[in-house]
Amino acid sequence: MEFVLFSMTTFWNVVFAILILIASWWISGIARHQIQSAGLRYEALDDTLFNFLSSLARYTILALGVIFVLNRFGIQTTSLVAIIGAAGLAIGLAFQGTLSNIAAGIMLMIFRPFKLGDYVEAAGIGGTVTDVKLFTTELTTLDNLLTIVPNAQVWGSVIVNYSTLPERRLSLVLSISYEDDINKAMSVVRQVVEADERVLTSKDVFVGVTNLGDSSVDLTLRAWCASSDYFGFKCDMLQQLKQVFDENDITIPYPTQLVFKKAL
Repeated sequence: MEFVLFSMTTFWNVVFAILILIASWWISGIARHQIQSAGLRYEALDDTLFNFLSSLARYTILALGVIFVLNRFGIQTTSLVAIIGAAGLAIGLAFQGTLSNIAAGIMLMIFRPFKLGDYVEAAGIGGTVTDVKLFTTELTTLDNLLTIVPNAQVWGSVIVNYSTLPERRLSLVLSISYEDDINKAMSVVRQVVEADERVLTSKDVFVGVTNLGDSSVDLTLRAWCASSDYFGFKCDMLQQLKQVFDENDITIPYPTQLVFKKAL
């Protein structure tokens, strides 16, 4: 009789265990699908984040299912949970650098300080963003070098995004001699700048005296252009302004220093 009772109890425990495992597998699949679907609804957020969260939710539900099954068979899960927690803490301390990269990667995906294709400067490195993963961010430099930066360093540093805003201001300091005609110099600078088609006419061009140096009068030029035109626009302005200064006998002075020798 006891054997029959034991057999029936074991049978039903096995049945319930199978049902629990099936339910856990089914619920974890639904949770994973729902989280991934949420990622598709929000284009501003990276799919990698939702893939990570969906996998995390799935394995968490499956782990709970296993704990319920063990508890069904009378196995004390309290000690097991404590052991798993202690092991998780030890693993977390051992891989705290890796975990910080994962946390930083999630923050980058949520707040989106940059997107793929943006030219940024982060962790002291400038380059085009080619990929953002859970652990690392990949940048391609202007020399076409692939640079892999840990996410913790990217998130923990100042990030300068040169691509996110459509317009950018060029600011140049031009030095002329004290003997030169200031108004003439400012006039030729303005003519050169305003003749360039890349200058945004919706914003004013500024040319003015901003400093009286030891050996020069400093003029500051400020003009706006599209962010994509900035580098070429800057190079062309430097070349054209040098040429127009030469044509109009406007001097770009060298730093000078007078040395007086005391007579003995």
